Amino acid sequence: MRGLKGKTAVVTGGAQGLGKAIAQRLSEEGCQVWILDLRQDVEETANGIRQATGYPVYFAQTDIGQENQIEQAFRRVAEVSGSVDILINNAARFIFKGIEATAQEWKEILDVNIVGTSLVTQHCVPLMKKAGGGAIVNLSSVSGFIGQSSFATYNATKFAIRGLTKCWAIDLNEFKIRVNSVCPGYIRTEAFENSCIQLGIDPEEENARISQLHILGRQGTAEEVSGVVAFVASDDASFMTGEDLMVDGGYLAK
Repeated sequence: MRGLKGKTAVVTGGAQGLGKAIAQRLSEEGCQVWILDLRQDVEETANGIRQATGYPVYFAQTDIGQENQIEQAFRRVAEVSGSVDILINNAARFIFKGIEATAQEWKEILDVNIVGTSLVTQHCVPLMKKAGGGAIVNLSSVSGFIGQSSFATYNATKFAIRGLTKCWAIDLNEFKIRVNSVCPGYIRTEAFENSCIQLGIDPEEENARISQLHILGRQGTAEEVSGVVAFVASDDASFMTGEDLMVDGGYLAK
């Protein structure tokens, strides 16, 4: 895709699942990639992608729910790379609760999905200004468009991500920074498996049920979403900002 090779990209939550696939795809396109993730195996993931693509992949073990860790991570990015062209806000907490959600549960999901994402963006924007502009891609979801039983905590954050996307598109336009969101349907990743376990559901039974909710009759793959993210971050999408792009296998069309 046009305009990706040689760019510097930051991917939050890039050590597994969808984030890992996005980091891999951007590296394959020739980007220098930074992975920010709290997982212990983030260094192993970065090394694996680097070996596979031959392009630089760096890491900073970071909990985006902690602003001091965000600040430290972007100091490292600035020291090594100087500027940032692309930011992928992918990191998220998965807490599925309805009206019974406690104050602590609300705090935990908001601290990462909304406050953490906002602070990552705040600390990244000065490095994008140094680059003369850039592209931010926020990961929302079909859950940011519809109501789902006992999902209030999660859906609220995904609705909010879409709102942040549109506000930031307006606020950052003067700095030539485009902001869009990508909204997947159900994607078969480690996060899906873990969510099933959290909810006490058999993953295979849930896969069969969910697959029928999509026109295409299956869950998507992380690689299918990563291709759309790479497109939105590229110069091929240079006239797009403030938009929500669905990658949902027709979930919302039914």
